[in-house]
Amino acid sequence: MISTTRTLALIRKESLQIMRDPSTFLIAGVLPILLLLIFGNGVSLDLLRVPVVVVVEQSTPEAESLLSSFRNSRYFDVRVERHVRAVEEELVSGSINGIIVIPADFSEQLGRGEQAPVQVLVDGADPNTAGLAQGYSQGVWRNWLQQEALAQSDLASSRMRPALISVEPRFWFNENLNSRQSLLPGAIAVILTIIGVLLTALVIAREWERGTMEALLATPASRMEFLIGKIVPYLFLGLLAMTLATTATVWWFDVPFRGSIGSLLILSLGYLSTMLMLGLLISTKTKNQFIASQAALIVGFLPAFELSGLLFEIEAMPAPIRLLTRVLPPRYFVSSLQTIFLAGDVPSVLVPNAIILFAFAAVFFVLLYRSTLVRLE
Repeated sequence: MISTTRTLALIRKESLQIMRDPSTFLIAGVLPILLLLIFGNGVSLDLLRVPVVVVVEQSTPEAESLLSSFRNSRYFDVRVERHVRAVEEELVSGSINGIIVIPADFSEQLGRGEQAPVQVLVDGADPNTAGLAQGYSQGVWRNWLQQEALAQSDLASSRMRPALISVEPRFWFNENLNSRQSLLPGAIAVILTIIGVLLTALVIAREWERGTMEALLATPASRMEFLIGKIVPYLFLGLLAMTLATTATVWWFDVPFRGSIGSLLILSLGYLSTMLMLGLLISTKTKNQFIASQAALIVGFLPAFELSGLLFEIEAMPAPIRLLTRVLPPRYFVSSLQTIFLAGDVPSVLVPNAIILFAFAAVFFVLLYRSTLVRLE
């Protein structure tokens, strides 16, 4: 039977230890804001102002019009030259990311109704940047063609006839395709992972190193009371960090919050409980703070950062890695956070994810309970 008096005493003891440890408040209070600043200002998946050179081999009205389209695009930082050879070395050295060549016979080919190719030379050392730059340049070219066709006074006789189908894309939930609005909610999962795993990974290991574990084992406290005393203070600390991170995400970085506080709280409780028990399990097995911190980094932080879908699309990963992500709690929490912030309360997403997260918490609690000593070996 659980003794309320003993349990509250253990919670008070752990809370006092937390308040006397400055590093705990640095990790729980300062680190969330620092990480949000890094994700909000230093990490971006948006490709803007790509430095390119547009080579206009012969200045004609059509060539100058296309050049203006590239200059007006928010995706390119354009410089104009007349010869390709003058800028090839810059592409090799990495000073620019691409060269767009408008050939000398560009206007003549358009006037004859022929296909007028525009050459795009892109630095392929970074495939992601190269692919995006190529796609953006094709988009500018297509928009220019359509504008030129619409500008013709006699569309029936125009050789550049506009397409019969006009595409009008509309993006739901993230209208401006701002990667920050997707990254920052997911960054909260990384923050809670650090709070949950790293801090608690040091708890029991610190007790062993300081020699206070023997005193705890000599008390009449049961395993359940001992674990509750260790988990509850860090659970409140994690919820405080989540509140700080959520507030900063919404008010500082203008990320929309379309869901409910209740949904966020329930899912955060499930995920944070899982991470706390994982950290305590690591601490119980290692009994050494240095080893525990390294294990927490490998087991907790890296999967949350790289295999959760936060930075890298899960569907683009190899099949074995995709299968591995199914047994990683961060995958479900990142998906839930992005849904709550951008789409709102979507039961078909949030309910299954909440069940999975609490199932993870139950599994880790059973493992932790069985691994916790009740007497000295």
